[in-house]
Amino acid sequence: LVGVWHRPQPLGTAAVRARTTARGVLPSFSRCKTISSISNRRNAMCVGAQCDDRHLSPERKAELKSVADYIATSGKGITACDEGPGTIGMRFEAVGVTNTEENRRKYRQMLFETPGASDYLSAAILDPETLHQKSDTSGKLFPQALKDMGILPGVKPHLKVYTLPGTGGETVMQGLDSLAARLKEYKAAGAVFAKWRSPLIIGEGQPSELAIRANMEDLARYALICQDEGLVPIVEPDVSLKGDHDLETAIVANLRIQSTLYKAMLDHGVYMEGTILKVNMVNPGKSCPKPYTVEEIAEANVDVLRQCMPVAIPGVNYLSGGQNLEDAAARLTAINKVNKNCPWNLSFSWSAALQMPLFELCRGKGGEIPLAEMEALYAKELKIASDAANGLHTPVGTEGAHVPPAVKQPVAA
Repeated sequence: LVGVWHRPQPLGTAAVRARTTARGVLPSFSRCKTISSISNRRNAMCVGAQCDDRHLSPERKAELKSVADYIATSGKGITACDEGPGTIGMRFEAVGVTNTEENRRKYRQMLFETPGASDYLSAAILDPETLHQKSDTSGKLFPQALKDMGILPGVKPHLKVYTLPGTGGETVMQGLDSLAARLKEYKAAGAVFAKWRSPLIIGEGQPSELAIRANMEDLARYALICQDEGLVPIVEPDVSLKGDHDLETAIVANLRIQSTLYKAMLDHGVYMEGTILKVNMVNPGKSCPKPYTVEEIAEANVDVLRQCMPVAIPGVNYLSGGQNLEDAAARLTAINKVNKNCPWNLSFSWSAALQMPLFELCRGKGGEIPLAEMEALYAKELKIASDAANGLHTPVGTEGAHVPPAVKQPVAA
């Protein structure tokens, strides 16, 4: 990868600005000595423990850290377009578009090549299918076309969800057994990072200790294998918004999940500086009857990070997870306003929040994909997302607050 891209530094303390100085530059893999000395000091503290990442060479660590730092470029985020053919097909068909490989290719090319998109994006998560498709603008495969624009390409390597028997619907993700072989193929195709999602739920007795341990151990093992194959692992514990739990319950659940995740990653010898966290925003359940302000939700998110997030991880990219763009952007900007002295870059990795409004533009178009209309709306959405990542977005009204669902009034007899 060659070339240099710079972004304006974020508002904040000198310490935060200093940490982000090295970001925003496409990986050059030239900081091996510094990274090696940092790791050696940490390894010296881990004698007799299982948090030793010395199986990775200084060169490999430098490569991983450079990619992770670039993904964590201030003011930039990730476009998540890794839905499989079946998932994106359902979205197409709901608005009258035929689910063909060419339609999927054209649509995703728009997500990558919208004018100005690279000003707001540091990375794109792809479905394996997209790794092998070409841009009809440049004639290049999408991974190389993205790199040429300053957007790092990654891939979703996990397989299908499996329901754990006897847990009331809790799940694990499958695909670890053949992961290394698939990652070799994806890296050869141009991917420089991967993303593994582990969905969890909050409910009566949930998430259970079994579900937390099983999923976080899987994420740690996935991260270890990724780094061994030369790919930065994005780890994604995804707590569902469904339910009527309050914000306090969500805080406790997310602390349990994330603290277990980081312990498992250290036990597995994962190189923390070469990872990225993609995580749900800490929110009350959609059906929660108690209202919360956007500021209360922002404080909850930063408090969770402060209590258990390793400072070595350079960035957090929040998923939208069922939030619309207005709420997700309002909450992200509030989080960044609260995040005054924390060392992490806090940004976005959104799929549905950005894409669902685009699909709506297809309705009534006779099966055509209105790419020009989509580009115009998508560019506006990315600007909103980037402003939120910088703490500069201005919400309207109650955007970002949790407003309890309306209680149905009894019908008079």
